[in-house]
Amino acid sequence: MYAMLSTAPGGPETLQWSAQDRPEPGPHDMVVAIRAASVNYPDTLIIQDLYQMKPPRPFAPGGEIAGEIIAIGNEVTDHEIGDRVMALTGYGGFATHICIPAASAIKIPDDMPDLDAAGFIFTYGTSHHALKDRANLQSDETVLVLGAAGGVGTAAIELAKARGARVIAAVSSGEKATFCEKIGADATIVYGKSSDKEDQIEFRNKIRSLSGKAGVDVVYDAVGGAYAEPALRAIAWQGRYLVVGFAAGIPKIPMNLPLLKGCQIVGVFWGAAVQRAPKAHLSNVAELFDLYSAGRIRPRIHATYPMENAGDALTALKNRNVLGKIILTNPSS
Repeated sequence: MYAMLSTAPGGPETLQWSAQDRPEPGPHDMVVAIRAASVNYPDTLIIQDLYQMKPPRPFAPGGEIAGEIIAIGNEVTDHEIGDRVMALTGYGGFATHICIPAASAIKIPDDMPDLDAAGFIFTYGTSHHALKDRANLQSDETVLVLGAAGGVGTAAIELAKARGARVIAAVSSGEKATFCEKIGADATIVYGKSSDKEDQIEFRNKIRSLSGKAGVDVVYDAVGGAYAEPALRAIAWQGRYLVVGFAAGIPKIPMNLPLLKGCQIVGVFWGAAVQRAPKAHLSNVAELFDLYSAGRIRPRIHATYPMENAGDALTALKNRNVLGKIILTNPSS
């Protein structure tokens, strides 16, 4: 087997496509031949030692895979060799094979191809947990999505629309705005790339002009940085501000704003929620599969790369040049 290994902290250029011994499953494990793996923002952080999880080196990044079971442990009863499965792996997914706990695998629906399966759970799971469990988004509410053209952002647009909400998509270019409109956003804002006060005020005023005097009910923020404070200033009374990620850096929020707005700043740590409430996670996954089968959500695949070109894919994601998802593929494993 081969894996894209991180041998020292650094950027995508430090990864090395290296031969490895194929793992053998323990009693409760399975070996999966990876057909496709999703590229997600945490993959850019974990190789720099900037993520919550710090695996011992050498390791391969890649926290989300789809593939076929080729070996199972003698205590595994819920899966069989030949089953198609998707899984959240944390790391290790940028490879041709991986050994995972059988309990972490979810059978792929028959109507879902490998490319969609590889890019499904992380983004839709995160956004469904955020909007449903953390924000309790209602059909008569308005949600502002920051970083709306990325993986979790596009999922948030689709899922908010599926809940009957109105969506304002905030993005960094006209191309991204057009993309978000095509997938269902009701309105778009192109924010400036500067962090100066005038740009922040202009961004806040654009949000208010689109949301009305009351402001937005929910802010879905996977960006952070200089965009956080003006978004919070445009939130409605008793709104919910979802902290999803920090692609533009960790913001400093004046804490008088939540008091004046009567609003909540709500953390969205989906990975921890999956571990702490696995039954609720599986219930959410079942809901997402139903939405997929009904054609109401679809992973928006920006590009596919061969697995050995994972470094190029990570660079594109890091530079925020992606509309939707990037998927890595293994033609044969």
